[in-house]
Amino acid sequence: MIDDLYFIEKHAYRTSIVHRLDARIKLLVTLAAVLAIIAMPYSTKVYELGAVLLALFIVLWGASRLPPTAYLRRLALILPFGIFLIGFQVFVKNPYYDVFHPIAALPLGIEIYAESVEFASILLVKFVVSISFVILLSSTTRMQDLLDASGRLGLPREFILPLGMMIRYIFVFAEIFAKIRSTMETRCFDPFDRTLPYRYRFRQLGYTVGMIFIRSYEQGERTYTSMLCRGYGEDAHLHIGRKSLSAGEIFFFVGAIALIVTSSVLIYLQP
Repeated sequence: MIDDLYFIEKHAYRTSIVHRLDARIKLLVTLAAVLAIIAMPYSTKVYELGAVLLALFIVLWGASRLPPTAYLRRLALILPFGIFLIGFQVFVKNPYYDVFHPIAALPLGIEIYAESVEFASILLVKFVVSISFVILLSSTTRMQDLLDASGRLGLPREFILPLGMMIRYIFVFAEIFAKIRSTMETRCFDPFDRTLPYRYRFRQLGYTVGMIFIRSYEQGERTYTSMLCRGYGEDAHLHIGRKSLSAGEIFFFVGAIALIVTSSVLIYLQP
């Protein structure tokens, strides 16, 4: 997971048309796409809206000049959590349907219904579309830019300051963890080595977790002391300057929002 943290931020520092867009625009477009696909009622209309939104995602991902493997790798990390919940739906009679038609019978009296499979596929489309736009946002926008964009959009400073410190020091924690892991490898210790006794591996991992906790606590104390020396207090906040949007950014934002809203309304109103 620590390696994935650097992997995500490395792609966010690339240069492309999508990378150069203001973070506020990308954040609002992502929220609009996620809200549109979630708000669509559970019916086959979700397939049509999902196709439109995925087409928009593919265009934006292509414009970002990021490799498809980067998207597939991150999707593969998240997809198992959704697949577990979605796959369970095929065995449940969902209240969105009145009549159920069994298509397969399993032992212990378990049946799979056609309507349940349809509901699971609709849920899968909603999940993939939402996650895809979140992956696009995080892969083309730096963490600090997202924080600044949230502040410019009105996020209270009580949230901005803790988030800013978390973004700053999460990489410090990642470096500490990398050093500890490098030390373990130097001593030829592999927690997944089955030739070592389980008790020995668990004891060493316990020492490692305790060491990370102590170092995190010490780092927090040093950070807090440094902040007090720099005048940190209850009235402290991060300064976020004003930033105007260019004509091209406004044109893209209006076009993307119009596409999402128009397609959602037209598909919803279809008989």
